[in-house]
Order: sequence, then C-alpha cells, then structure tokens
Amino acid sequence: MCQRTYCNFIHITKSITASFWGAVMLLLFFSSCTERRVDMGDAITERDSMAVMDTRDVMTLISDSGVTRYRINTAEWEVYDRKNPPYWAFEKGVFLEKFDSVFNIEASIKADTAYYYEKKKLWELIGNVHIENIQGENFDTELLYWDQNKHTIYSDRFIRIEQPDRIITGLGFDSNEQMTNYTIRKTGGIFYVDDEATAPGDSLNTQPLQTDSIKP
Repeated sequence: MCQRTYCNFIHITKSITASFWGAVMLLLFFSSCTERRVDMGDAITERDSMAVMDTRDVMTLISDSGVTRYRINTAEWEVYDRKNPPYWAFEKGVFLEKFDSVFNIEASIKADTAYYYEKKKLWELIGNVHIENIQGENFDTELLYWDQNKHTIYSDRFIRIEQPDRIITGLGFDSNEQMTNYTIRKTGGIFYVDDEATAPGDSLNTQPLQTDSIKP
C-alpha cells in the first residue's frame, strides 16, 4: 500500500516537474520572439532616421534638363531618403552658384545651414544667408526659400539690400531667381550713401536697372 502511494507520488511529481519546465521553455520562447520583434522594430526606426548618403568636402555640378545650372560647395552633404518628406541636408554650411545657359554666374548664395526638398524642388536656407546678384547687389537675411518650380525666391524675415548708392531694409520680400526684380513687402528705410536720408514705407518694388525711378 505504501509502495503504491509512493509510486503515485513520484508519478505526480514528475508530471508537475514536466509541466513546470514546459511552461518555463514556453515563456523563454515567447520572450525571445518579443525581443527579436523589438530589435527589428528598433532597427527599422534607426534606418529611417539614418542618412542614405553622407559625403564630405563636396564640390559638385547639378544639371537641369541636361544643362548645368548650379554648383554646390559644402563641408558635408547628407541625403535622407526615408524621411517624410525626403530631403538633402547641408548642416555645416553651403555655397551655391546659379548659372545661365552659357555658364555665366547669375547669382551666388551662401548660408550656415540649408535643406533641399527634392520632390518639391524647394531650398530652405537658414542663418547668415547672403546673396549676390549679377548687378553686384548684396542681400542679407536669416531665412530664405527658393522655389525652383515657381522660379521664385522669398522670405518673411528682415532683409538688408546693399546697392551701389544706397542700402534698403525691409521685412519680407519676393524675387525672381536672378534677384534682379524684387519686391520688399514692408520697407524699413532707404539709406543713401551720400546723405543717409531715410524713407520708410509699406512696400517697395524695385528693378535695379531703373533705380532712378525710386524716390525717398
């Protein structure tokens, strides 16, 4: 009688032990699968935030419709193809030159930081943005957008324009790509080099080839 009871006890103990280890193995299996899923998720998220291209000390020419239109100089060029929207990043500064059809420089632009949204063909230039046009005029602002689809350059920030005989300041402006025909939305003043007179106003439309038509 005691022997039979002892055997039954051993049998029950073995069953419990087997069930226990089975549960442990099952938990370990699911834990391992969960860890793999988390690791894969982390890897995907990391890839989405990584640059597909990172190039240093770049000088490159860019064509438009088979014609060389731009030259870019930058210390670092990163391309993020999985961002929404995708973009190029020039976070260590950029210097751009725009050419006409016979390779003459129409305008040059430099900025501390720049982003180019390729699908929209939109440049966003940030920090110490400086432009020089073919007429020798200089433009300085802190934020500028260049829409290559619409062939316009614009900003809603303070703008300083230095011409040969005067300095014009304002808040916000729109221009063609050559920066030769532009409108200052809210003129802060016109400062003549000779007498430093000022003429504030709400808006100023200027074509630098006809500057005599602008009166203070």
